[in-house]
Amino acid sequence: QVQLAESGGGLVQAGGSLRLSCAASGRAFRSYVMGWFRQAPGKEREFVAAINWTGGITDYADSVKGRFTISRNNDQNTVYLQMNSLKPEDTAVYYCAADRQVFLGRDPSRYDYWGQGTQVTVSS
Repeated sequence: QVQLAESGGGLVQAGGSLRLSCAASGRAFRSYVMGWFRQAPGKEREFVAAINWTGGITDYADSVKGRFTISRNNDQNTVYLQMNSLKPEDTAVYYCAADRQVFLGRDPSRYDYWGQGTQVTVSS
């Protein structure tokens, strides 16, 4: 089993940057595809980014491509989401998720473990 804990959220102005971290417990961290999702009030949870076991393959939602970067450090059991050029529409609770699969996926129902979420608020 994997326990996930996000951190790094906060309040920033439009155009600013934040770096989210997700610390994972468990020896099998390297065996998990990791993803970031976000959910705004009253809206469905949506895919943001995913990264494979080695960090060599990534996938991004069109809405964040070119602005966000997902990365992982397996030695530290941590996955990151660097968010640049933030927009008010990026405001949401951001969740880290783990999926014990080989291939990347965008469907949140496929992911087995979830963190508690961290709030990101972008002001105009």
